[in-house]
Amino acid sequence: MELRQHPFILELLSLHLPPTDYVVAGSGPLLAHGLRRDVSDLDIVARADAWKIALSLAEVRTPPSGHGLMVVLFGGDIEIFDRWLPGARDADELIDSAELIEGIPFCSLSDVREWKMRSNRSKDQRDIELIEEHGNSSQI
Repeated sequence: MELRQHPFILELLSLHLPPTDYVVAGSGPLLAHGLRRDVSDLDIVARADAWKIALSLAEVRTPPSGHGLMVVLFGGDIEIFDRWLPGARDADELIDSAELIEGIPFCSLSDVREWKMRSNRSKDQRDIELIEEHGNSSQI
């Protein structure tokens, strides 16, 4: 399946967020690089106009991490945050360093690997392996 045909990507694009004001974080970059065919949701870090759009679409809540604020859209398919995980670079740095894939801003695989290693959840172990395998065949 092409990236832009994935149901979550279609939902994301329907929001018309300015690509200079958000980045796809979480496991989304693995989807973009073809390392995973499916993800449970898309985690978006937003600022400025993208965050204002998110706030206009649903009620703000506290994320499971307890860090910052989030808006949940499309029954949980899209989660938009005003900042990423504790210990991660701030929203501006993440967004400004985004890698555009098919015109959509994604966090780097090295950032994803770092977060997943730090959280050390069993569900992240396979993603870490996929990123490392990918890194052995290309640059992360």
